[in-house]
Amino acid sequence: MKHHKKGKTFGRVRKVRVALMRDLMRALIEKEKITTTETKAKALRPKIEKIITRGKKKNISNMRYLSSELGNGQAKKICDTLSPRYQNRAGGYTRILKMAPRKSDNSSMAIIEFVK
Repeated sequence: MKHHKKGKTFGRVRKVRVALMRDLMRALIEKEKITTTETKAKALRPKIEKIITRGKKKNISNMRYLSSELGNGQAKKICDTLSPRYQNRAGGYTRILKMAPRKSDNSSMAIIEFVK
């Protein structure tokens, strides 16, 4: 039973699922636009929005959190370029655009990108 269990598991154990989300976050921060499955994009959105909100307030604890979650390069990019872009925005930093299904397994695909 899935009582009080939220979030998708993607058929993976916890360590692999955390690594998958972390890699997707790093790719999105680096490229600012990635193509993935719709389910993964929907699971990634709240995580990346919380990361950007943390980067808006530059203090030592937020910097340490970001660098531990993503690494120093991505944490620096969040604080220097991405977070100042959304300083006057209360949320909704990303958008998900649906695409045609993937040919091989007919999986629903989506593009997740930062709003300009």
